[in-house]
Amino acid sequence: MSQHPIEGLMDVTLEKIKSMVDSNTIIGNPINMADGTLVLPISKVTFGFASGGADFPSKTTKDLFGGGGGAGVSIQPVAFLVVKDGSVRMLQLADTSNSVDRAIGMLPDMVDKITALFNNKQKEQQAQGEARPAAPAAE
Repeated sequence: MSQHPIEGLMDVTLEKIKSMVDSNTIIGNPINMADGTLVLPISKVTFGFASGGADFPSKTTKDLFGGGGGAGVSIQPVAFLVVKDGSVRMLQLADTSNSVDRAIGMLPDMVDKITALFNNKQKEQQAQGEARPAAPAAE
């Protein structure tokens, strides 16, 4: 059975959307700064797709087909991930009004602070171990 014209129309439209929107659209290409800082742009992608068609009977030819398709894509930058000297920060472009977005935005800073806290405790324990006098030798 041959392919219906609407299938070809939908395939072409979806291929065009696929070429516009991929993972590099959401997490952009890394930007390397002169001081060694790495910046990753993060975007919000929204798209819609519609397609339709109809067969019209004809006395002179087989059937006539009329159809159309369309899509809309919106790409909005929302944040940047900044990696510098082993720490990660997220710089949001828009004010976040809901608490979940605020918590997600604070997560990289919290991870950095917790990591620094554990590193400090380990250094203190090592320093205390070195500062203890050696036990007298048993005779």
